[in-house]
Amino acid sequence: MNRRGFLQNLAGLTVASAIPGLVPAATGAIEENSEEARAKRRRGRFVNVALRTHEDKEVRFYDDLLKDKIVLINMIQAACADGSCPLITANLVRVQQILGDRIGRDIFMYSISLTPEHDTPEVLRKYAENFRVKPGWLFLTGKPANIEAVRRSLGYVIADRPLEDAIPKRHTGVVRYGIEPLERWGACPALTNPEAIARYISWIEPQGERP
Repeated sequence: MNRRGFLQNLAGLTVASAIPGLVPAATGAIEENSEEARAKRRRGRFVNVALRTHEDKEVRFYDDLLKDKIVLINMIQAACADGSCPLITANLVRVQQILGDRIGRDIFMYSISLTPEHDTPEVLRKYAENFRVKPGWLFLTGKPANIEAVRRSLGYVIADRPLEDAIPKRHTGVVRYGIEPLERWGACPALTNPEAIARYISWIEPQGERP
């Protein structure tokens, strides 16, 4: 992804993350910051479609992967034509090493296939094994319509250039990270220095506590 494309994607992610929900206009509406309103807003931010892990287990995107978790997410192609995806995965392996046993305990990593017709659970399992990925990092595939819904709900969209938006590799260059229960989200280039990516996650965590 070029710099212009990344900035446009990041702008979209930032805007999407900054919208807290509609302000109630009618008497008796749920208070915007009540627990009920926050739970509804959180659930409505992302789709809850079925995906399949590289371990060949079915999961629901929101309920099983995002809800109440700190996450780091990127989009991949196991057979990346320009060779960028292996470089990105290797970079994120280093992030996993830096964060150590927090991965799989209170931080979870997800790499979601943009080419599910090729990236079956078996293909993704071998891909993960090639990079010696440790527990706490899932590689995900699923029905094309479900993958598309996930991609869009995460903000990996080039809204003003639909032809470019349809090219999978245009969406592999950004990592999104967030604390779902606190509705704190950010993004950075996927080839950012791994120590910096690990710091970005700590910066959005509340001081002295974890969700």
